[in-house]
Amino acid sequence: MAKAKKNTKNSFKEMNREDLKKELVSLRESLRVIHFKAEGSRSKNVKESATLKKQIARVLTELNKK
Repeated sequence: MAKAKKNTKNSFKEMNREDLKKELVSLRESLRVIHFKAEGSRSKNVKESATLKKQIARVLTELNKK
């Protein structure tokens, strides 16, 4: 997972609008699932939702640039 985080910033810059939109939908769905999972029990990875929010922000930033 560390490699994915490292390449994420650069890979968003290389994606076109349609790919960014698909990635945005995927990240938002993952965040939604984590929120519902967190309601029932404690999450093992506490920073996971914060990381997803930052990735969503990066995607939105790239979408707004293009």
